[in-house]
Amino acid sequence: MGTREDVDLVRRGYEAFGAGDMDALRSLFAEDAVWHLGGSGGLSGDKQGLDAILAYLGELFTRSDGTVRVDLDDLIGGENHTVGFQRVHAQRNGVAMDQRAVIVFALKDGKVTEVYEFPEDTAKAAEFWS
Repeated sequence: MGTREDVDLVRRGYEAFGAGDMDALRSLFAEDAVWHLGGSGGLSGDKQGLDAILAYLGELFTRSDGTVRVDLDDLIGGENHTVGFQRVHAQRNGVAMDQRAVIVFALKDGKVTEVYEFPEDTAKAAEFWS
C-alpha cells in the first residue's frame, strides 16, 4: 500500500471510532498490533494484540458514559507512518476534557500494526481517565 491508501485506512479508523463501530475497527488492525500510551494513568501502558486494543478503545466510551468524541484536525502520511492530529472531548464524573493529541500509526500490508498515542498533557489525561 502507498501513502494515500494508508491515510485513507487511518481516516476510516477515525470514522469507525466516532461511530462506535468496533467491527470496522477490528478489520483495520493486525491481530498482533500494539498500542502504546505513555504516562501513569489507569489506561496507560501497552495494549498487546487486537483484543486488548479494542478493549482500550471501548473503555474510553465506558469511562466517559459514551461522551468521548475525537475530532480529526489533520492526517499526514509518510513513507512508514501516518500521523493524526486530533482533539479529544469527553465528560467524566462532572468534569469535561478538551485536549489535543497526536497519534502515530505504523501500517504494514494494509493493517495498522503499531500505534503511539501522545496526549497534549499526559498528567491531565491520566487524571481524567483514571
